[in-house]
Amino acid sequence: MGQEFLSLFHLETKRLLWLIGFTFAVIITFQYLEIIPYGNAVLSLFSADKIPTSTSPSPKLEIVSNATTIGSLPNKSILFDESDNITRTGFSNLTNGSGAINITPEKAPAHLTPPPSSPATNETTSAVLSTNDDKEPSKVTSVSEMTKLLLQTHASNRSMRPRWFSAVDQELVQARLEIENAPIIENDPDLYAPIYQNVSMFKRSYELMEETLKVYVYREGDKPILHSPSLTGIYASEGWFMRHMEADYQTFATQDPNKAHLFYLPFSSRRLLQTLYVKGEESHSFDIMVQYLHDYVDRISRKHPFWNRTGGADHFLVGCHDWVPAETKERLSNCIRALCNADVKQGFVFGKDVSLPETLVHTASHPARDIGGYPPTQRTTLAFFAGRMHGYVRPILLQHWENKDPDMKIFGKLPKVQGNRNYIEYMKSSKYCICAKGYEVNSPRVVEAISFECVPVIISDDFVPPFFEVLNWESFAVIVLEKDIPNLKNILLSIPDKRYLTMLKRVKKVQQHFLWHKHVPVKYDVFHMILHSIWYNRVFSATGR
Repeated sequence: MGQEFLSLFHLETKRLLWLIGFTFAVIITFQYLEIIPYGNAVLSLFSADKIPTSTSPSPKLEIVSNATTIGSLPNKSILFDESDNITRTGFSNLTNGSGAINITPEKAPAHLTPPPSSPATNETTSAVLSTNDDKEPSKVTSVSEMTKLLLQTHASNRSMRPRWFSAVDQELVQARLEIENAPIIENDPDLYAPIYQNVSMFKRSYELMEETLKVYVYREGDKPILHSPSLTGIYASEGWFMRHMEADYQTFATQDPNKAHLFYLPFSSRRLLQTLYVKGEESHSFDIMVQYLHDYVDRISRKHPFWNRTGGADHFLVGCHDWVPAETKERLSNCIRALCNADVKQGFVFGKDVSLPETLVHTASHPARDIGGYPPTQRTTLAFFAGRMHGYVRPILLQHWENKDPDMKIFGKLPKVQGNRNYIEYMKSSKYCICAKGYEVNSPRVVEAISFECVPVIISDDFVPPFFEVLNWESFAVIVLEKDIPNLKNILLSIPDKRYLTMLKRVKKVQQHFLWHKHVPVKYDVFHMILHSIWYNRVFSATGR
């Protein structure tokens, strides 16, 4: 009897195990065929806190339109510190996990496919509303973050150790020590402290530049690309700097390269384009320009030992054309590059490269004409912009503000009038002048606004403002993120009148640093400021024994 019971028990156990196995097989088969739609039936038999469950990807939504209204923005956040300095101007980030609003160009950025300075291809504008969580929006480097990057680089960076040391290396190291331990300035009649990052360090550095700096200008190379600058137009900065630097035989220039702290490569990016670029053969022509600069460096490195001594770290170039970052990113990458197109996303190196102001000069006989503006009581327009529609930001600016509000004088290109009087009158009579990027981050409107004593409003993400090493741009300018264009008027109206008058005063004080002088450069003018930024970065990267 016991044996029969045991046999029956084993039989029933086998049947039960077979039934369980069959059930699992059916469930797995159903799961594989997706007959069970939600969840995993097998995994649900186990504790959910021990076995992770898969989640379906978020559905993708993308709306593209040439005339899309971005919609409402979160509450604005404009912070002031106790000294009435703007520490942050803008609106909170729209990327909050549930989606992202990005304003992006429909075509590839200019630096990926180099266009001519006035491309024949049309660039349309699209506002992209995306809830695709798989794509992180491109992070914008704020002005405060730029400052941190600069300080971090100066604190840690050292250029390549020279193949052999000379007296100039030790002079640079000594200059750095003196700048870092500069005596505190209480009051200086020539320097208005609130517009500087550190007026004491700037003053000491400038003094040491005047006392110490010697620059060797290479004589190699033929005109027009070398030694033949253009003094008018939007690329005039490189031309006027070259003119003054090559004519400087007493203050900074030296005929003895062994005494030089810096070596100047006097080529014109504008002349390079005019001479070698062939329209319709963009890739081939661009390669020719790059190769020309490579050959030029090879030529001076064969003739002189100084390039090889530091790998080019004590050499510098000054180029204002949009393509200079791409043209110099290989063979001249170790140089100190003074660039109008000072774009964080295009390889601008903090602590080495210098942001060159783009200055529009109409006539070489009078490079600083019509300076000044109307008093605040006569500035009846809140904000002004006019310009050609290139790039993706300007069309969006006009989409939101052209003919939308009487306080916002936002136009395309104004009708041509002799002397550009309409444009100048608008700048002189406006409280704020909009400096919106074009194809690239730089715009001559930044310097124009300062010249006509109009508070600049910079709308150009990742643009490194000129003379960033020493100037406190947030003390006299308004920085607005591209995504905040729809709330531009609210941003400007939120600035108290007292604050506006303070910024206007500071614009007038900083004006001296952006003026060209026809014959002889003047202390603290734009020529000296460009040279100082180059000197300053070289001092903070030099190595001693």
